[in-house]
Amino acid sequence: MKEQENWDLIIEQPKKAFSFKLKEIWAYRDLLEMFIRRDIVTIYKQTILGPVWFFIQPAFTTIVYILIFGKLARISTDGLPPALFYLAGITLWNYFSETLTKTSDTFSSNQHIFGKVYFPRLIAPLAATLQGLIKMLIQFILFMVVYVFFAFKGSSVSPNWYAMLFPLLIAILGGLALGFGIIISSLTTKYRDLKFLIIFAVQLWMYATPVIYPLSAMKGDYSRFIWILQANPLTAVMETFKYGFLGQGTFSWFALGYSMVFTIIIMVLGILVFNRIERKFMDTI
Repeated sequence: MKEQENWDLIIEQPKKAFSFKLKEIWAYRDLLEMFIRRDIVTIYKQTILGPVWFFIQPAFTTIVYILIFGKLARISTDGLPPALFYLAGITLWNYFSETLTKTSDTFSSNQHIFGKVYFPRLIAPLAATLQGLIKMLIQFILFMVVYVFFAFKGSSVSPNWYAMLFPLLIAILGGLALGFGIIISSLTTKYRDLKFLIIFAVQLWMYATPVIYPLSAMKGDYSRFIWILQANPLTAVMETFKYGFLGQGTFSWFALGYSMVFTIIIMVLGILVFNRIERKFMDTI
């Protein structure tokens, strides 16, 4: 009679199309931490300045924006110091765009790992999202330093209680980047040329988001384009952040609620697509 086999771990194809696999992710939390550490170390391990680039990149970008959009184009900053206005937008936008770019390459960049060992595949894009969060928080410190400097100079910055929504705003940004990223990553397993459009699309997306200009600037001849900004789920996030910390901009609970609902829908859709592609990923990559 054949002896009964006892296995420590049985790997089965997921039965549910929609599953966060929270128990599995928690069981593999050490791997998640390792992925986050790996992403940070590999980027700056052989650089001279190391993590200092976290501060240099937004600082130089802010200077360029001041020269081009502030001095040459003379775009309004709602009466705020240009350095503070642009840095506020850059801090949030960098987190979103970099996280979206990394998560959209999940399957391609991790195919050598996915094909050899099992672990919850959502760990890879989740690690990219959390790793970007660390960088964003470091750059937020730079924003606060500049913020305190202008506040002591007597500039017209007036924070309010809406600044307490900051964690929610970051959650929306991370959710949007993760949701869109895993959808794009799932599609690029079959249609490789889509990844070449990501950088271009992200750049266009920035100009459809009030990063270098306030929503109040959409007046006169530009008012007919305001519906594009209002349909953009990032608009409410940017405007709420500036309104809460700087006291200028527009705030709407309806707009913020729209961004939250949009994020939830994208996350659900992203997980549905991701879980489906995951099953036959190695056959198409």
